Amino acid sequence: MRVLVADRIAQSGIDLLKSHSVDVDEKIGLGQEDLIEIIADYDGLVVRSDTKVTKEILTAGVNLQVVGRAGVGVDNIDIKVATEKGIIIVNAPSSNTIAAAEHTIALILSLVRHVPQAHASMISGRWDRKDFMGTELRGKTLGLVGLGRIGSEVARKAAPFDVKLIAYDPFVAVDHATNAGVDLVDFEYLIENSDIISLHTPLAKDSIYLIGKEQISKMKDTALLINCARGGLVDETALLDALHEGRLAGAALDVYSEEPLNKSENYNHPRLVLTPHLGASTSEAQDGVANEVVEQMLDVMEGRTPSYAVNAPLAPAETVKEIAPFIPVCLSAGQLISQLLDGQPESLEIFFHGDIAKYDTGVLRASVISGFMERSSEERVSIVNATLVAQRRGIKVTERKNEDVEEFYGNLITIEAKSTEGSSLISGALINGQVHIVKLGSHLVDIVPSGKPWIMINHTDRPGMIGHIGTVTGENDINIASMQVSRENARGPALTVLGLDQEVDPEQLESIINIDDVNRVRVAHI
Repeated sequence: MRVLVADRIAQSGIDLLKSHSVDVDEKIGLGQEDLIEIIADYDGLVVRSDTKVTKEILTAGVNLQVVGRAGVGVDNIDIKVATEKGIIIVNAPSSNTIAAAEHTIALILSLVRHVPQAHASMISGRWDRKDFMGTELRGKTLGLVGLGRIGSEVARKAAPFDVKLIAYDPFVAVDHATNAGVDLVDFEYLIENSDIISLHTPLAKDSIYLIGKEQISKMKDTALLINCARGGLVDETALLDALHEGRLAGAALDVYSEEPLNKSENYNHPRLVLTPHLGASTSEAQDGVANEVVEQMLDVMEGRTPSYAVNAPLAPAETVKEIAPFIPVCLSAGQLISQLLDGQPESLEIFFHGDIAKYDTGVLRASVISGFMERSSEERVSIVNATLVAQRRGIKVTERKNEDVEEFYGNLITIEAKSTEGSSLISGALINGQVHIVKLGSHLVDIVPSGKPWIMINHTDRPGMIGHIGTVTGENDINIASMQVSRENARGPALTVLGLDQEVDPEQLESIINIDDVNRVRVAHI
């Protein structure tokens, strides 16, 4: 076997490859054309974030079995093309947990005790004790946005400082938080009541500028903000404005919307601490990352199942034809039910009805979990790690099967999600090769995922209701692409589903909520 190491990794990873009789070439800093020219000679490729693994490289890599990303993020790899070509992508999501958590604690302490500023003052020949009066962590409220691997580790390390720990994470069970010594709260409460806010959530479409001008305006003016998670979670312009105007006591950033940070002089503020993406920069973490990704590459090349395959094979070869078409149904159903569930999740029950129940449905179960966890997990969820990711967050996953052919759809996939505040149920089917959501709770619907917003309006069935909804949407310039109404009985509970052409803002949504006899309104994206 031959492996090309295109970005620098710890020597321990190189040594591990060689100990398995792998021929290793280290060629750091190659351009795209150079990589395309030589990649056909290799069975494996190791990269970090510098090398972009493009469609052209993957196409030229006719012998590639595996690409290893020595780190967590895989945005620099064309996963779709790799999957089409049967190339496994593996990453190393767990080895940097301790390093990232410790760096978070270091930044918190640096802020509360003015360590960088005091150091700068000292080396300039000054002795300004009075200028650096600090505060103690004891008795403060530390709000964690995200309680995954790193967020949980920060909680564990912060607990001995006698802080009150609260967290917002809609994708963890209450028991998981309780075991971590953390009280789960909603996002608004955390923003308004935390003395220190630390971000530990992935960057997704709905979390870009998770902390913006509006959120900062609701924070205490004595609050501190820490971001060691992902660039783009914080609107840095709004943050700097708040610091300069005295509406925030301080902040520490390790990640940025654009990296490297080219105009760091614009970030010059005495209460702002900056580090150049050092969260995983410890010798132990780098050894761990290198070893973790290499071990998985060896698993692939030696015929074993890797622990963190980003795009693990969709299904056993003998069942691909029968199972693979239902993967999009499971993904869409998982995505939708996660947006409809109130409270903290406790369990997912998946019911396979029809011919698909005859097969190994492990990949379908994993696809449901992947869709459900898509907006929250720090790592990609695949058939290899789906159950583990759910277990780590305290979510129990079960499945049931009935091989009897379903009367209307042939095959039907139903998910019931239970939480601390109730349950939600949806069903999905494959009709003419297209995903259809056919049931929401007790209501029959027909929703075809479009990538655009859907509004689900629970209301009482009464004359004029549809007219009221149409009037409000018209007055608020909300363009409706489709509308369907489902009711249990005349003048009883009903559900109206609107497919929209554009996003709705909170004020527009409030106008729908205020219609008489409307009980609940939800916006979902599938």
